[in-house]
Amino acid sequence: MESKFSEEARQFKALSDETRLAIVDMLRSGELCACKILENFQITQPTLSYHMKILTDCGLVCGRRDGAWVHYSLNGENLKALGDLLAGFSR
Repeated sequence: MESKFSEEARQFKALSDETRLAIVDMLRSGELCACKILENFQITQPTLSYHMKILTDCGLVCGRRDGAWVHYSLNGENLKALGDLLAGFSR
């Protein structure tokens, strides 16, 4: 049985990595191709794919294939829910 906060825990774990947090910040400006994200880091394409898989699997980021490229964008609904959860802790 999954706990009440298992999905949120996965999302927080995904955001606890500095590279993934930077990727989410980059995506705040809108959808980006993986090649554009990769230009901002000193990592390989397989390493970027690893980070993007974690972000997409936990529901914070959406991927859209366009030919050979994948374009990523934020899942605003899930990010808002995560923010609302944090905001609720301060009440």
